[in-house]
Amino acid sequence: MCRLFGLSSAPQRTHATFWLLDAPDSLSRQSRQDPDGTGLGYFAPDGTPRVDKAPIAAYEDRAFAEDARQAESATFLAHIRYASTGGLDPRNTHPFEQEGRLFAHNGVIEDLGRLDEHLGEDRSRVRGDTDSERFFALVTREIRDHGGDVGAGIAEAARWIAANLPVYALNLVLITPDELWALRYPDTHGLYVLQRPAGGPHGARHLDHSGSGGRVRVHSANLADRPAVVVASERMDDNPDWRPLAPGELLHVGPDLRTTGRTVLPDPPAHRLTLADLRPDAAASQTAS
Repeated sequence: MCRLFGLSSAPQRTHATFWLLDAPDSLSRQSRQDPDGTGLGYFAPDGTPRVDKAPIAAYEDRAFAEDARQAESATFLAHIRYASTGGLDPRNTHPFEQEGRLFAHNGVIEDLGRLDEHLGEDRSRVRGDTDSERFFALVTREIRDHGGDVGAGIAEAARWIAANLPVYALNLVLITPDELWALRYPDTHGLYVLQRPAGGPHGARHLDHSGSGGRVRVHSANLADRPAVVVASERMDDNPDWRPLAPGELLHVGPDLRTTGRTVLPDPPAHRLTLADLRPDAAASQTAS
């Protein structure tokens, strides 16, 4: 499945190094398990979003995927894509940017024609072919319609999709220059949060997180002396304080690292998909290790 990773050290900016494909043999595995794209999003000091991403097509972007990415920001978003909708193209590679926000999604939404119809003029925000970017366009519209309230926009967009479209999963991470939101829905895939004190549980330790299978490794010396909140598709170290988000829970990490969670989708999708319902490529994207 796609890997999501979000980090906030707000209000302080943090230097961090990301390896989005760390294992040297990761791209020599069976093709159904190989990532289809990697991306890193963060913000410049003036709040301008920066996105460093590329598809991995025919194994030719190995160097991009394995090279270290160094960045400084108060918030970060990394994504490893296993394609379910849309070809191997930069337009379809996460994270996506709209109105100064960055977004990545793990899951599958179907009946995209109906979603396009619901988007109407806001369909023009979508540059690629993915369900994820369409989902983001709906989130962006709902944020606007809710007076700039990001949490309300995410919740309303997810509720409409859950009520009207076939859904396998809607897990997402969205960041601004100093805030982070994450949604887990329904219980298909895990999504975890770690409220990490300065130096970690033992104090004076840098952050060094590694995902399974050599995907998404993150190192930050700065986090030896400052706190952070991390969201990830899996527990990335042996810290006992990782907590799974509940199904339907929307997590918000504020500009002061204050963290709140609330259930915004208490019920399962009206048209819930199983793996057996998905096209073979979409099913593979949700089970790849």
